[in-house]
Amino acid sequence: MTSAPAVVGVIGGGRMGAGIAQSFATAGSAVTVVESGEQAAAAALDRVAAGLKRAAERGALAEPAEEVLARVTTVPSVDALPSHADLVVEAVPEDAALKARLLAAAEQAVSPGTVLASNTSSLSVTDLAAALTRPARFLGMHFFNPVPASELVEIVVAPDTGADTLDAALGWTRCLDKKDVVVQDSPGFASSRLGLALGLEAIRMVEEGVAEPDAIDDAMRLGYKHPMGPLRLTDLVGLDVRLAIAEHLHATLGERFAPPRLLREKVARGELGRKTGKGFYTWE
Repeated sequence: MTSAPAVVGVIGGGRMGAGIAQSFATAGSAVTVVESGEQAAAAALDRVAAGLKRAAERGALAEPAEEVLARVTTVPSVDALPSHADLVVEAVPEDAALKARLLAAAEQAVSPGTVLASNTSSLSVTDLAAALTRPARFLGMHFFNPVPASELVEIVVAPDTGADTLDAALGWTRCLDKKDVVVQDSPGFASSRLGLALGLEAIRMVEEGVAEPDAIDDAMRLGYKHPMGPLRLTDLVGLDVRLAIAEHLHATLGERFAPPRLLREKVARGELGRKTGKGFYTWE
């Protein structure tokens, strides 16, 4: 089995970035999280610590949480990433210009052999690679929320991704005890494209008065053995995130991904799901 990368950089310490950092630290990597500002950096470490506590409670840690957390540090800028990092994963919001700028800066900060990856769930990996001088060392590594407990990493290959880069990413995915699916770069890849299609149709059904959210979710959970219904999943992912992906796929794939009016209205009202306490459900 491939060993974990010795040194990993993670750009962004939000929910996804913290989860990625926790997963690699648990596997034995020294992880540097880029988060600007002392308050944001402290919040990122708090997220990792909370995730490790949950992992310990369910018996998923082989060593004390404090020892794993000690392998995670923060820096205020991409320029401060360790130059000898084996892997740098970008995990910032789904803004193509922001991602391209940060990936290009990371490429300048690390060695030519470092693998760069984007955690994008829908944006073109090929377009992001265009910002780099070494596109052969770049690919998509789409993690799923919550990262530490999820089983899957979607590996997205762009035309210029090198075979050795893909092999390294596959090995590192397995060292995290996760499964991989490899897809060629296309709008929404496999997971977001299929998941969004189901989620948008479920929202249209609520909009049209077909059924209440819990009835729709139960139909998929009990009838089709989905672990979670599409509307509860939308709440967990974030309605704003779902809307951004829908707008991107609408622009690239056409009317079948047009965002429902109800989704736009809820986002405009700030009903973004679990993170705001209300979406299609009310959250404590």
